[in-house]
Amino acid sequence: MISTSDLSFAWGSSRLFEDVNIRFTPGNCYGVIGANGAGKSTFLKILAGEIEPSRGAVIRNSSQSLSMLRQDHFRFNEEEVLQAVLMGHQKLIDVMHEKDALYAKADFSEEDGVRAAELEADFASLGGWEAESEAATLLDGLGIAQDRIRKKVRELRDSEKVRVLLAQALFGNPDILLLDEPTNHLDAKSIIWLENFLQAFNNTVIVISHDRHFLNKVCTHTVDIDYRKVQLYAGNYDFWKESSTLARNLRAAEHKRSEEKAKELETFIRRFSANAAKSKQATSRKKLLDKLSLDDLPASVRKYPHVVFEQERELGDLLLEVEGLSKTLDGEILFSDLSFQLNKNDKTIFVGRNELATTALMEILSGRMAADSGTYKWGVTTSRSYLPLNYEDFFDGRKENLIDWLREFSEDKSENFIRSFLGRMLFSGEETRKSAEVLSGGEKVRCMLARMMLQRANVVLLDGPTNHLDLESITSLNQALLRFGGAVLLVTHDHEFAETVSNRVLEVTEHGIREHQGHYQDYLDSLMNPL
Repeated sequence: MISTSDLSFAWGSSRLFEDVNIRFTPGNCYGVIGANGAGKSTFLKILAGEIEPSRGAVIRNSSQSLSMLRQDHFRFNEEEVLQAVLMGHQKLIDVMHEKDALYAKADFSEEDGVRAAELEADFASLGGWEAESEAATLLDGLGIAQDRIRKKVRELRDSEKVRVLLAQALFGNPDILLLDEPTNHLDAKSIIWLENFLQAFNNTVIVISHDRHFLNKVCTHTVDIDYRKVQLYAGNYDFWKESSTLARNLRAAEHKRSEEKAKELETFIRRFSANAAKSKQATSRKKLLDKLSLDDLPASVRKYPHVVFEQERELGDLLLEVEGLSKTLDGEILFSDLSFQLNKNDKTIFVGRNELATTALMEILSGRMAADSGTYKWGVTTSRSYLPLNYEDFFDGRKENLIDWLREFSEDKSENFIRSFLGRMLFSGEETRKSAEVLSGGEKVRCMLARMMLQRANVVLLDGPTNHLDLESITSLNQALLRFGGAVLLVTHDHEFAETVSNRVLEVTEHGIREHQGHYQDYLDSLMNPL
């Protein structure tokens, strides 16, 4: 068990949360949600002991093991992949190192023999004999092939390094497991594997995620960071959403009734305070008005951007023709001989186990990358707007403020017009004067979405659009794409986003395109239950 007592944290003059008293118990999975900047990652780091709270304490039995998914991709670069995973079980690693050092001694004594016997017993009790096979099983479930587990971590792709760190966090059956965005860089099959793993995990899990479907699948409780408070709700994300919406509506209704009652009393007092016959009643109602609580509702840090994609012109019937497209990158064949056709009503999701392949296809179709062979042809009526997976080239070295940055992509250069688009994406006042190069990941995505909205294209291409966005922004973007009358080409591992937006599923394989009948969930079912 891990708990907090009167926990508070302030960063300078900004208070993230205060007086937090929560107990996390074994057998439960707690999903931590809140707007970007609300303090989710800070809260996890405080629980892990990496950050000291401003006030209060975290209470945990010292005998309990705690493991946390770390985002330091380079820390284990010189380790073998399998060894890096084993390092998630520090007690076992300490025993192994001491045991190896003893056996390496040239003057091995009788006393050393006694200590070695003790270490061998500890090694067995900690599951040392099964450790490598269990670590390999974790890696396999997360999509790291058997032929890569003896490589150095530095030899892996960045997306694979994240999976190694996740396997490290999961290894050794920790009493308390802290996960910050564990589904990042996982393909659909690995996400399903992780969902099943966490559902069967008997200890305490505390997880931050922006994937609504993932939260619904694994969480027994929801921890909501908002109003500078950290509130615990029984139930998954959907239950939290329904109950918190109901509570907010009730508070708003109570506030409205209070305002209406106050207006009624004020009107009565004004009408009758000068009337001798009514003055007694007026005085009585004045006292009642003074007692009436009209405290403002607490301001939530949650904000929903206003995302709207409009088409400048309607699409014709033919959207895109692709013939024999092939791409090799750094000696790896990503795909070959891709051929398919898209029509105007298609909202297509591209899927596949190789994230590099789907991203390369999107880069080629957007014109940012050249194919090795093959052709593609967009319909004559199409206009395209693209959100790439890597958009840093739009921001690196860009010292201009957001108004000037966005003005570059707009036909209407007036400041009021540009400010209106930035305002829709939650940039107002002094925030519009920020330098483009210092934005956070979520702020950059919102700027890219504002750019896309200005383009008024009838085809939108989005690669990993939910990355770095909070749940409110994801919901707004999701709804905007459902309303959009044009075509959508999409790459995402966000289950709900994919299932609700797409109506066509194309799998990118090394040897061509494979079309899956039905919707995204049907594709997932085929992954887990192949014919």
